[in-house]
Amino acid sequence: MNQKNQFRLGRGQSFFEVVIALGIVSLVLVAIVVPATVSIRNTASSRNKTLATRHVQEAIEWLRGQRDADWESFAQHALTATWCLPELSWTGTSHVATCSENEKITNTVFIREVEFVTDPTAIQATVKVTWIDSLGTREVRTSTYFTDWRMD
Repeated sequence: MNQKNQFRLGRGQSFFEVVIALGIVSLVLVAIVVPATVSIRNTASSRNKTLATRHVQEAIEWLRGQRDADWESFAQHALTATWCLPELSWTGTSHVATCSENEKITNTVFIREVEFVTDPTAIQATVKVTWIDSLGTREVRTSTYFTDWRMD
């Protein structure tokens, strides 16, 4: 009879053991999923930062080309403090205090603007690209000075 009781006790799991096993499995799954989620979020953030940096550099190069093509026209545009540049063109762009959500670079989440500060010898241009992701509002900016290098 003693052997029958041992056999019966060994056949099944108690409710407590099942709960403990499920708890351990849950902890292991959470330990795997949380770092993977953080990694995916960081990858997306890094990708957006890289793309934003590219959009900033494109704008700086475009501004340099505008300066080289016609200094007077470039200097005239720089008299307006802020320009929204969804496309790299003076036409069709707005010059307001702050760019709006509907002025994003085509097919992206990015808003690009340039701010000018002029003085008698140079024009400072600060290009800023902003976007919103799971970490909040993000920004990449760079600033450079333009001069009329062809002056005698």
